[in-house]
Amino acid sequence: MKFLVDFIESNNIEETQIFHQLKCEKEEAKILQYMAQKYIAGQEDTLVSDVLKQLYGSEGYVYLDYLGSVRSLLEMGWVSQQSFTPVKISDVSRLELLNTAIALTPAFLKLLEEGSLEMTLPDVKAYDDHLEYLQDQFFRIELYQKMSIIRNNGNEHSLGINRIQNKLELLERRIEERLAETSENIVLDRFLKQKKLDKKEQVIFLALLKEEYSAGDNNLREMNMLIDLISHDEYDRIKNRSLLEDGARLVSDEIIDYEEMLNPFGGISRAFYIVDDVLQKIMHPQKKKKVHKLKLDMLIREQDLFELIDPVTSLDDVVLNPKTHETLRNLMHQMDKEVVARLVDWGIKDKKQGLDARIIFYGPPGTGKTLTSYSLAKSLKRQVLSFDCSKILSMYVGESEKNVRRIFDTYYDLSKKTKSEPILLLNEADQFLSSRSSGTGSSADQMHNQMQNIFLEQIESFRGILIATTNLLENIDTAFSRRFNYKIEFKKPNLNQRIALWKLMLPKEAPYEESFDIAKIAEYELTGGQISMVIKNTAFTVAARKEPLFGMDDFITEIKKEKRGSFDSEKSMGFLS
Repeated sequence: MKFLVDFIESNNIEETQIFHQLKCEKEEAKILQYMAQKYIAGQEDTLVSDVLKQLYGSEGYVYLDYLGSVRSLLEMGWVSQQSFTPVKISDVSRLELLNTAIALTPAFLKLLEEGSLEMTLPDVKAYDDHLEYLQDQFFRIELYQKMSIIRNNGNEHSLGINRIQNKLELLERRIEERLAETSENIVLDRFLKQKKLDKKEQVIFLALLKEEYSAGDNNLREMNMLIDLISHDEYDRIKNRSLLEDGARLVSDEIIDYEEMLNPFGGISRAFYIVDDVLQKIMHPQKKKKVHKLKLDMLIREQDLFELIDPVTSLDDVVLNPKTHETLRNLMHQMDKEVVARLVDWGIKDKKQGLDARIIFYGPPGTGKTLTSYSLAKSLKRQVLSFDCSKILSMYVGESEKNVRRIFDTYYDLSKKTKSEPILLLNEADQFLSSRSSGTGSSADQMHNQMQNIFLEQIESFRGILIATTNLLENIDTAFSRRFNYKIEFKKPNLNQRIALWKLMLPKEAPYEESFDIAKIAEYELTGGQISMVIKNTAFTVAARKEPLFGMDDFITEIKKEKRGSFDSEKSMGFLS
């Protein structure tokens, strides 16, 4: 402890052994000396006003002239604020510091103890295994994190960040030197070189890998945190966002992926992770046989029950009643991982349950129930296993009860084999959900009641996200209604929504008469499904002409046919162009 004793006992601070490393003025060093003396005496922090009054006296408020010295020490990283609500030093006026508690930082205490902050590294030697290499790379990420914290506190020009930068450069050189001496294959290094990741992409990947190993609080998975690691200023942050967008190499090459969740402020946040196959290679390099994650599209061919849907539209792409949109957004918020975590902490939800919800979409045919189911799945980054409930009656008589169980058993089996959580969509579930017959009734009624009872049991114990669509909510048995925790109504579109639907679905490249007016066409009260059908039928008619040209009369003719024919059962929502 010779450096400590030399510093706190010296009468000439400039002659102490560590003064030249402080890179500060004499008065600033005197403040550090006083605080070090207090620290040794058992006082970890003190008010700025007390420090300055003790050193310079309170007469004539002369001590106020030295507030700038305290601010400089904060900027250099030798002392830190002890406030519960620390703010950027660059945003704080000198006078605001007067009644702030400050303390010596670990960096300064280490300097007192060792006499130097220079990182001492052992002689260059080969890596014994990939874990040694990972240890160095994770220390590298820790240094990036420290620099990010300093920059976010407004101290990007402080000596502290320069010291960390020097350490980082020294460490990165040492990693390259050790790799050059290593004959053993280091899987992670080989992977980074094969993928030709640049320095910033490497930092993002390594930060996510560190999260996997540390099982921490997942802060480094958040998009802005990752961007902060590799950005020096606001311009850098804007430019570096492209490294995590959908077309970026890390994402498009399926090295990393992300989940989107609605945050408490109404926006969408992205949490990134390394895809399973890549993670398996890095974390278990000794395993000769790679464990493949079965894909749903491979297994779906082996069964005849479900249709697999990979959604292409999100909730932002559908035209819905504003109240329906708001309800869906609230639903997304309640399914946010942070919200679920709180429920687990409170004991309301079992941690092993995962994300679950039982949802009914109800409303007239053609109002967007099926498309919205797909779009919700897209927003939650899920696939959809869709079952057409009308099929159940076409199955063998007397086998209905067995087939109801088969729906759910097959869903669980597919989810387990693929280690995925697709959304189960029960389309046109009216017959499952309708009121049960009372009394003895016919054998057919009894069989139908038995089928519904089994369905009720399966809904009660369902694990995952289930969406059932139906046309009439009032026909649903109350026992079923109670089992669904979300009931969302889909109304026929109003005039403004119909205009939006027509604009979305009309062919963009088609020729139109000058008199064509979307607003007038939209006055006809049609659902989204009906608008889609009218446009398709009109297009077939116009395309067969020698001189194809879409006119008002063409659409009106098809609209009248549609309304006369009452094609309300048409499944195509057609809410997108």
